[in-house]
Amino acid sequence: MDKGAKIYVAGHRGMVGSAIVRELRRQGYNNIITRTHRELDLTRQQEVEDFFSLEKPEYVFLAAAKVGGIIANQDALADFMWENITMEMNVIHSAWENSCKKLEFLGSSCIYPRMATQPMKENCLLTSELEKTNEAYALAKISGLKYCEYLNRQYGTDYISVMPTNLYGPNDNYHPTHSHVLPALIRRFHEAKQDGKTEVTCWGDGSPLREFLYVDDLANLCVFLMNHYSGNETVNAGTGKELSIKELTELVAKVVGYTGKILWDTSKPNGTPRKLLDVSKAEKLGWHYKTELDEGIKLAYMDFLQNPLRAER
Repeated sequence: MDKGAKIYVAGHRGMVGSAIVRELRRQGYNNIITRTHRELDLTRQQEVEDFFSLEKPEYVFLAAAKVGGIIANQDALADFMWENITMEMNVIHSAWENSCKKLEFLGSSCIYPRMATQPMKENCLLTSELEKTNEAYALAKISGLKYCEYLNRQYGTDYISVMPTNLYGPNDNYHPTHSHVLPALIRRFHEAKQDGKTEVTCWGDGSPLREFLYVDDLANLCVFLMNHYSGNETVNAGTGKELSIKELTELVAKVVGYTGKILWDTSKPNGTPRKLLDVSKAEKLGWHYKTELDEGIKLAYMDFLQNPLRAER
């Protein structure tokens, strides 16, 4: 991408989109186009078509999505499928209609099969059954990823996709029930510490294994891939390291400074038992993550403390 290229970041107010904007500016890209949801509703086809026809972005980072944790996915199956698949199709199709040079689609490692061989390679997609607790979201994301692939194959476009592992960092969602596990733990332990609680109850039994990537590292990879990768197959984005949810809770509690007892509510779902990405493809391309988990959690907690309104979302 030329430094003066017109770049549209869809979802720039979210955790991933805002990190991509920060990374682009850090690298000297200043011709960045953004729109708030009020200015442009990506689920409205005509609005999206009018926007692309007017602005003609040369490059698109598609980071806009409806996201949430296990409970949010289970409670709003139809919403997660419709909103995500509609946004994706509108943006990708309008990019193609307006001759966008390159588009990058943000997927999620949760769309890989529930019992995929670990660590998960990019080619394991659609080889077996999905995780039921987030099936609707996964199906929508797979559709967007595949539409990019099919446009490449049929029309010769240069649309790529990246498959991030669990993300965390600045501008995360700290909702008490609709957030992902790491930000939810930050809020839970922070409030327990404030309220002087001697016990905190966490969901599941703590056994699932998870991998976490600091969102600014993902943003760095996203810009790197836009400049250095073309291909129909997605690229995994992660650290290649995992830990149990139990170990994660203990680490978050330590960072927050909570010293009480941690209990487990086994009536709540665990989700996928293990989810580790094979990141050898990204490494062979010349990219490697920078932020270790303990350092990243400290940065995320600082962001939480400095942005109190975010805790109310």
